[in-house]
Amino acid sequence: MKPYPLRFKPEMKERVWGGRALEQFGLSLPDGPIGEGWMIGDHPNGTTKVINGELAGLGLDEVRERYGKSVFGAKGYAVNGRFPLLVKLLDCNDDLSVQVHPGNEYAGLPEGELGKTEMWYVLDAKPGAKIIYGLNPGVTRESMARAIADNRIMDCLQVVEVSAGDSFYIPAGTVHALCAGVLVAEIQQNSDTTYRLYDYGRLGLDGKPRELHIEDSLNVTAYEGSGATRMKTDVRAANDWLRIAASPYFIVEKGVTSGRWTLSAAPDSFTILVVCEGTGTLEWADGSLELERGACFLLPADLPEYALNGEATVLRSYLP
Repeated sequence: MKPYPLRFKPEMKERVWGGRALEQFGLSLPDGPIGEGWMIGDHPNGTTKVINGELAGLGLDEVRERYGKSVFGAKGYAVNGRFPLLVKLLDCNDDLSVQVHPGNEYAGLPEGELGKTEMWYVLDAKPGAKIIYGLNPGVTRESMARAIADNRIMDCLQVVEVSAGDSFYIPAGTVHALCAGVLVAEIQQNSDTTYRLYDYGRLGLDGKPRELHIEDSLNVTAYEGSGATRMKTDVRAANDWLRIAASPYFIVEKGVTSGRWTLSAAPDSFTILVVCEGTGTLEWADGSLELERGACFLLPADLPEYALNGEATVLRSYLP
Protein backbone atom coordinates (compact mmCIF):
# COMPACT_ATOMS: atom_id res chain seq x y z
CA MET A 1 0.00 0.00 0.00
CA LYS A 2 1.26 3.47 -0.88
CA PRO A 3 1.14 5.74 2.20
CA TYR A 4 -1.42 8.53 2.22
CA PRO A 5 -3.05 10.91 4.79
CA LEU A 6 -5.89 9.23 6.68
CA ARG A 7 -9.18 10.87 7.67
CA PHE A 8 -11.55 9.31 10.17
CA LYS A 9 -15.22 9.35 11.03
CA PRO A 10 -15.39 11.07 14.44
CA GLU A 11 -16.90 9.39 17.49
CA MET A 12 -19.39 11.88 18.96
CA LYS A 13 -19.86 11.94 22.74
CA GLU A 14 -22.94 13.30 24.48
CA ARG A 15 -22.01 15.36 27.53
CA VAL A 16 -24.17 17.27 29.98
CA TRP A 17 -22.06 20.38 29.29
CA GLY A 18 -22.08 20.02 25.48
CA GLY A 19 -24.02 21.78 22.75
CA ARG A 20 -24.25 21.84 18.94
CA ALA A 21 -21.27 24.02 17.99
CA LEU A 22 -19.34 21.17 16.36
CA GLU A 23 -21.85 21.39 13.51
CA GLN A 24 -19.97 24.48 12.30
CA PHE A 25 -17.18 22.13 11.15
CA GLY A 26 -19.58 20.33 8.84
CA LEU A 27 -19.79 17.40 11.23
CA SER A 28 -22.97 15.35 11.53
CA LEU A 29 -24.08 15.24 15.15
CA PRO A 30 -26.53 12.86 16.80
CA ASP A 31 -29.33 14.35 18.87
CA GLY A 32 -28.52 15.78 22.28
CA PRO A 33 -25.80 17.95 23.80
CA ILE A 34 -22.58 16.86 22.07
CA GLY A 35 -19.51 17.91 24.00
CA GLU A 36 -16.74 15.89 22.39
CA GLY A 37 -15.83 14.82 18.90
CA TRP A 38 -13.16 12.12 19.09
CA MET A 39 -11.48 12.85 15.78
CA ILE A 40 -8.60 10.34 15.89
CA GLY A 41 -8.56 7.67 18.57
CA ASP A 42 -8.24 4.02 19.51
CA HIS A 43 -9.65 3.51 23.00
CA PRO A 44 -12.10 1.02 24.52
CA ASN A 45 -14.55 3.92 24.82
CA GLY A 46 -14.28 4.89 21.15
CA THR A 47 -12.27 3.89 18.07
CA THR A 48 -12.41 5.97 14.89
CA LYS A 49 -12.65 4.41 11.41
CA VAL A 50 -10.90 5.51 8.22
CA ILE A 51 -13.21 7.15 5.67
CA ASN A 52 -10.85 7.70 2.71
CA GLY A 53 -8.63 5.73 0.41
CA GLU A 54 -7.57 2.10 0.41
CA LEU A 55 -8.01 1.68 4.18
CA ALA A 56 -11.58 3.06 4.29
CA GLY A 57 -13.72 1.13 6.76
CA LEU A 58 -10.84 0.00 8.98
CA GLY A 59 -10.72 1.09 12.60
CA LEU A 60 -7.50 2.68 13.85
CA ASP A 61 -6.93 -0.51 15.85
CA GLU A 62 -7.11 -2.56 12.63
CA VAL A 63 -4.73 -0.17 10.88
CA ARG A 64 -2.26 -0.79 13.68
CA GLU A 65 -2.64 -4.57 13.47
CA ARG A 66 -2.12 -4.65 9.70
CA TYR A 67 0.46 -1.96 9.10
CA GLY A 68 2.12 -1.34 12.49
CA LYS A 69 5.33 0.65 12.29
CA SER A 70 4.85 1.73 8.68
CA VAL A 71 1.93 3.94 9.77
CA PHE A 72 2.64 4.58 13.46
CA GLY A 73 6.45 4.69 13.30
CA ALA A 74 8.80 2.97 15.72
CA LYS A 75 7.84 5.37 18.52
CA GLY A 76 4.10 5.20 18.00
CA TYR A 77 3.85 1.46 17.56
CA ALA A 78 5.44 0.51 20.87
CA VAL A 79 3.14 2.33 23.32
CA ASN A 80 0.65 0.26 25.33
CA GLY A 81 -0.60 -1.72 22.33
CA ARG A 82 -2.83 1.20 21.20
CA PHE A 83 -2.46 4.46 19.37
CA PRO A 84 -0.67 6.66 21.94
CA LEU A 85 -2.73 9.85 21.49
CA LEU A 86 -6.37 10.92 21.41
CA VAL A 87 -7.38 13.97 19.35
CA LYS A 88 -10.63 15.77 20.19
CA LEU A 89 -12.72 18.82 19.41
CA LEU A 90 -14.61 20.10 22.46
CA ASP A 91 -17.77 22.26 22.55
CA CYS A 92 -18.17 23.74 26.02
CA ASN A 93 -21.73 25.03 26.02
CA ASP A 94 -21.65 24.91 29.84
CA ASP A 95 -18.93 24.66 32.48
CA LEU A 96 -17.09 21.36 32.77
CA SER A 97 -16.53 19.82 36.17
CA VAL A 98 -13.47 20.89 38.16
CA GLN A 99 -11.19 17.93 37.53
CA VAL A 100 -7.70 16.50 37.56
CA HIS A 101 -6.05 13.62 35.70
CA PRO A 102 -3.61 11.04 37.05
CA GLY A 103 -0.15 10.30 35.69
CA ASN A 104 1.04 6.96 34.38
CA GLU A 105 2.51 6.06 37.75
CA TYR A 106 -0.72 6.34 39.77
CA ALA A 107 -1.56 3.00 41.40
CA GLY A 108 -5.30 3.68 41.18
CA LEU A 109 -5.43 3.76 37.37
CA PRO A 110 -7.96 1.37 35.83
CA GLU A 111 -6.30 -1.71 34.38
CA GLY A 112 -4.79 -1.04 30.96
CA GLU A 113 -5.37 2.72 31.19
CA LEU A 114 -2.74 5.45 30.74
CA GLY A 115 -2.35 8.65 32.65
CA LYS A 116 -3.57 11.81 31.01
CA THR A 117 -1.38 14.73 30.08
CA GLU A 118 -3.08 17.00 27.55
CA MET A 119 -3.00 20.37 25.81
CA TRP A 120 -5.71 22.74 24.62
CA TYR A 121 -5.70 25.12 21.70
CA VAL A 122 -8.61 27.59 21.86
CA LEU A 123 -10.35 27.68 18.48
CA ASP A 124 -13.02 30.16 19.57
CA ALA A 125 -14.11 31.87 22.76
CA LYS A 126 -17.06 34.10 23.53
CA PRO A 127 -16.23 37.50 25.05
CA GLY A 128 -15.29 37.07 28.72
CA ALA A 129 -14.99 33.27 28.48
CA LYS A 130 -12.83 31.71 31.18
CA ILE A 131 -11.18 28.49 32.26
CA ILE A 132 -9.99 27.15 35.61
CA TYR A 133 -6.26 26.54 35.39
CA GLY A 134 -4.33 25.42 38.44
CA LEU A 135 -4.37 26.19 42.14
CA ASN A 136 -3.88 29.48 43.93
CA PRO A 137 -0.46 29.88 45.58
CA GLY A 138 -0.13 28.12 48.93
CA VAL A 139 -2.95 25.59 48.47
CA THR A 140 -2.05 22.25 50.06
CA ARG A 141 -3.75 18.88 50.17
CA GLU A 142 -5.05 19.69 53.65
CA SER A 143 -6.39 23.15 52.78
CA MET A 144 -8.04 21.87 49.60
CA ALA A 145 -9.64 18.97 51.48
CA ARG A 146 -11.06 21.46 54.00
CA ALA A 147 -12.34 23.69 51.20
CA ILE A 148 -14.08 20.73 49.55
CA ALA A 149 -15.69 19.74 52.85
CA ASP A 150 -16.91 23.34 53.31
CA ASN A 151 -18.18 23.59 49.70
CA ARG A 152 -15.78 26.42 48.85
CA ILE A 153 -13.31 24.74 46.52
CA MET A 154 -13.54 27.67 44.11
CA ASP A 155 -11.51 29.67 46.65
CA CYS A 156 -8.55 27.40 45.82
CA LEU A 157 -8.62 27.78 42.05
CA GLN A 158 -7.14 30.17 39.51
CA VAL A 159 -9.60 31.51 36.93
CA VAL A 160 -8.13 32.69 33.62
CA GLU A 161 -9.84 34.62 30.81
CA VAL A 162 -9.20 33.11 27.36
CA SER A 163 -9.44 34.09 23.72
CA ALA A 164 -9.00 32.34 20.38
CA GLY A 165 -5.39 31.35 19.75
CA ASP A 166 -4.51 30.74 23.40
CA SER A 167 -2.69 27.50 24.17
CA PHE A 168 -2.58 25.62 27.47
CA TYR A 169 -0.32 22.72 28.42
CA ILE A 170 -1.93 20.59 31.14
CA PRO A 171 0.33 17.93 32.62
CA ALA A 172 -1.22 15.22 34.78
CA GLY A 173 -1.86 16.61 38.26
CA THR A 174 -3.11 20.03 37.07
CA VAL A 175 -6.52 20.95 38.47
CA HIS A 176 -8.50 22.48 35.61
CA ALA A 177 -11.87 23.02 33.93
CA LEU A 178 -13.01 24.44 30.65
CA CYS A 179 -15.91 26.84 31.11
CA ALA A 180 -18.90 27.88 29.01
CA GLY A 181 -18.35 29.59 25.68
CA VAL A 182 -15.09 27.91 24.67
CA LEU A 183 -14.39 25.73 21.61
CA VAL A 184 -11.16 23.77 21.87
CA ALA A 185 -8.88 21.37 20.00
CA GLU A 186 -7.34 18.91 22.44
CA ILE A 187 -4.34 16.63 21.98
CA GLN A 188 -3.83 14.22 24.86
CA GLN A 189 -2.50 10.89 25.96
CA ASN A 190 -4.78 8.03 24.98
CA SER A 191 -6.75 7.99 28.22
CA ASP A 192 -10.33 8.52 29.34
CA THR A 193 -9.68 8.76 33.09
CA THR A 194 -10.96 11.91 34.82
CA TYR A 195 -11.30 12.55 38.56
CA ARG A 196 -13.95 15.13 39.43
CA LEU A 197 -13.45 17.43 42.41
CA TYR A 198 -16.57 19.55 41.98
CA ASP A 199 -19.54 19.64 39.60
CA TYR A 200 -21.71 22.55 40.76
CA GLY A 201 -24.35 20.17 42.17
CA ARG A 202 -25.32 19.36 38.60
CA LEU A 203 -27.33 16.36 37.48
CA GLY A 204 -26.00 14.08 34.76
CA LEU A 205 -27.75 13.04 31.57
CA ASP A 206 -29.43 10.27 33.58
CA GLY A 207 -30.96 12.81 35.98
CA LYS A 208 -28.71 11.73 38.88
CA PRO A 209 -25.83 13.63 40.51
CA ARG A 210 -22.56 12.91 38.77
CA GLU A 211 -19.97 10.94 40.70
CA LEU A 212 -17.12 12.82 42.39
CA HIS A 213 -13.69 11.29 43.01
CA ILE A 214 -12.40 13.28 45.97
CA GLU A 215 -9.79 10.88 47.36
CA ASP A 216 -8.28 10.06 43.97
CA SER A 217 -8.26 13.76 43.08
CA LEU A 218 -6.48 14.70 46.29
CA ASN A 219 -3.97 11.91 45.71
CA VAL A 220 -2.94 12.92 42.18
CA THR A 221 -3.03 16.74 42.40
CA ALA A 222 0.38 18.40 41.99
CA TYR A 223 0.27 20.91 44.86
CA GLU A 224 3.79 22.26 44.25
CA GLY A 225 3.09 22.80 40.55
CA SER A 226 2.72 20.39 37.66
CA GLY A 227 4.75 22.24 35.03
CA ALA A 228 1.61 23.66 33.38
CA THR A 229 2.25 26.48 30.93
CA ARG A 230 0.14 28.83 28.80
CA MET A 231 0.92 31.12 25.91
CA LYS A 232 -0.40 33.38 23.20
CA THR A 233 0.40 31.76 19.88
CA ASP A 234 0.78 34.64 17.44
CA VAL A 235 2.81 33.33 14.49
CA ARG A 236 5.04 36.09 13.12
CA ALA A 237 6.07 34.45 9.85
CA ALA A 238 4.16 32.25 7.42
CA ASN A 239 5.34 28.73 6.63
CA ASP A 240 7.19 28.22 9.90
CA TRP A 241 6.34 26.24 13.04
CA LEU A 242 5.85 27.72 16.51
CA ARG A 243 6.15 25.12 19.28
CA ILE A 244 3.21 25.55 21.67
CA ALA A 245 3.40 22.37 23.78
CA ALA A 246 6.12 19.84 24.51
CA SER A 247 5.78 16.85 26.80
CA PRO A 248 7.19 13.31 27.08
CA TYR A 249 4.07 12.18 25.18
CA PHE A 250 3.60 14.67 22.34
CA ILE A 251 4.91 17.81 20.69
CA VAL A 252 2.43 20.32 19.26
CA GLU A 253 3.34 23.13 16.87
CA LYS A 254 1.31 25.83 15.15
CA GLY A 255 1.87 27.04 11.61
CA VAL A 256 0.21 29.51 9.25
CA THR A 257 0.44 28.60 5.58
CA SER A 258 0.80 31.07 2.75
CA GLY A 259 1.06 29.53 -0.68
CA ARG A 260 2.76 26.15 -0.97
CA TRP A 261 4.70 24.81 2.04
CA THR A 262 6.61 21.57 1.44
CA LEU A 263 7.22 19.42 4.53
CA SER A 264 8.67 16.07 5.53
CA ALA A 265 7.08 13.54 7.88
CA ALA A 266 9.09 12.29 10.86
CA PRO A 267 10.36 8.81 9.89
CA ASP A 268 9.89 7.34 13.39
CA SER A 269 6.51 8.90 14.24
CA PHE A 270 3.14 9.54 12.65
CA THR A 271 2.10 13.19 12.24
CA ILE A 272 -1.32 14.62 13.11
CA LEU A 273 -2.63 17.77 11.44
CA VAL A 274 -5.60 19.76 12.82
CA VAL A 275 -6.93 22.60 10.67
CA CYS A 276 -7.92 25.55 12.88
CA GLU A 277 -8.79 28.17 10.27
CA GLY A 278 -8.70 28.77 6.53
CA THR A 279 -8.74 26.62 3.42
CA GLY A 280 -6.36 24.98 1.01
CA THR A 281 -5.12 21.52 0.10
CA LEU A 282 -2.99 18.82 1.67
CA GLU A 283 -0.90 17.38 -1.15
CA TRP A 284 1.38 14.37 -1.51
CA ALA A 285 2.89 12.46 -4.41
CA ASP A 286 -0.26 10.49 -5.20
CA GLY A 287 -3.09 12.89 -4.46
CA SER A 288 -4.57 15.74 -2.47
CA LEU A 289 -7.25 16.44 0.14
CA GLU A 290 -9.12 19.62 0.98
CA LEU A 291 -8.10 21.57 4.06
CA GLU A 292 -11.15 22.81 5.94
CA ARG A 293 -11.72 24.09 9.45
CA GLY A 294 -11.91 21.25 11.96
CA ALA A 295 -10.42 18.63 9.63
CA CYS A 296 -7.96 16.21 11.24
CA PHE A 297 -5.47 14.04 9.36
CA LEU A 298 -3.15 11.21 10.37
CA LEU A 299 -0.02 11.17 8.20
CA PRO A 300 1.78 7.82 8.25
CA ALA A 301 5.41 7.70 9.32
CA ASP A 302 6.37 6.27 5.92
CA LEU A 303 4.86 9.20 3.98
CA PRO A 304 8.14 10.86 2.97
CA GLU A 305 6.93 14.29 1.89
CA TYR A 306 3.75 16.36 1.79
CA ALA A 307 2.74 19.97 1.22
CA LEU A 308 0.21 22.42 2.63
CA ASN A 309 -1.06 24.74 -0.07
CA GLY A 310 -3.34 27.70 0.65
CA GLU A 311 -4.09 30.07 3.50
CA ALA A 312 -4.71 28.11 6.70
CA THR A 313 -3.79 27.82 10.37
CA VAL A 314 -2.73 24.30 11.28
CA LEU A 315 -1.61 22.39 14.38
CA ARG A 316 1.01 19.69 13.86
CA SER A 317 1.53 16.96 16.48
CA TYR A 318 4.01 14.10 16.66
CA LEU A 319 5.86 11.99 19.22
CA PRO A 320 9.08 13.31 20.81
